[in-house]
Amino acid sequence: MQHPHFRKRISKKLEPFPASTRWKRLLDDAVYLAGIVGPAMSLPQLIVIYVGQDATGIAPLSWFSWAVLDIPWILYGIAHKERPIIICYTLWFIINILVGVGAIVYG
Repeated sequence: MQHPHFRKRISKKLEPFPASTRWKRLLDDAVYLAGIVGPAMSLPQLIVIYVGQDATGIAPLSWFSWAVLDIPWILYGIAHKERPIIICYTLWFIINILVGVGAIVYG
């Protein structure tokens, strides 16, 4: 018996994962990289807030709103078993929460 997600990919003629062609596998890898590098680009903001203890000009409502908007994406990734989406938006959720909390504590 095959996993339902695997059967769905076959019945709808979706590309297998990992992809069968080299350039699509490279694209798969690029998506993972972007999903990690994107949130990592917010680390300087976290350093300014937590090390410098300065959250001047940071609006906690904005960062918490972004965190709330990450939740449907995480659930979507889980429901569709799309690991890149799960990883990316979980990292964004953590970053957004940390910045929002830092904005309250040091703002």
